[in-house]
Amino acid sequence: MAINTIVLVHGAFADGSCWAKVIPLLTKRGLKAIAVQNPLSSLADDVTAAHRVIDMQEGPVLLVGHSWGGAVITEAGNHPNVKGLVYISAGAPDNGQSFQDWWKDYAPAPGAAEIKPYGEGYVALTPEGVRKHFVQDIPSDEADIVYATQGPLAVKCFGDKITKAAWRSKPNWYIVASRDETIPPAVERDSADRMGAEILVLESSHVPMLSQPGAVADFIVKAAAAL
Repeated sequence: MAINTIVLVHGAFADGSCWAKVIPLLTKRGLKAIAVQNPLSSLADDVTAAHRVIDMQEGPVLLVGHSWGGAVITEAGNHPNVKGLVYISAGAPDNGQSFQDWWKDYAPAPGAAEIKPYGEGYVALTPEGVRKHFVQDIPSDEADIVYATQGPLAVKCFGDKITKAAWRSKPNWYIVASRDETIPPAVERDSADRMGAEILVLESSHVPMLSQPGAVADFIVKAAAAL
């Protein structure tokens, strides 16, 4: 059965609006695109949110995750209706690994210093962190919207472990953001190689779906057509 539905999973310090530029491009190509709104309260909670959306779709889906959303799709992708996974500058822990385990052997990206406490048990990016290290290649007025709409992340998320990595059993694709200052590009490249993913390297910040939405949409369409 052809893949006609794309389920989009945002990451930390973001919400579903981060897909606002990609969704109409997918729609114009005849695909249904729907974004999950993650509570960002735990890996299990975010997986539940993704599964709720997947369950409401007709037929198989392609699951797309950005940043922390990569960890979410790594677990949520075990859903039987998920036929493939697309990672966009995203975490891809292995079986038994947490997001923190996934990148602990790499030097932190510059944006890590701008992740600050946001109430008890949560963290968020500072305005400077968003403008300079998260979305540094989009206009400042757009960057300010990203800051204003970000979802604070529960710190515990970084330690929640994957039980079964879906990328080990399902086709996967990966966009490496070579100018990423939130997740080190080296860990993205190494993960994509380990996963055996089909890889696209974009000269972009951590959020290529905002700075290069056409390239991201084309990559998603290509993945959907290959399944």
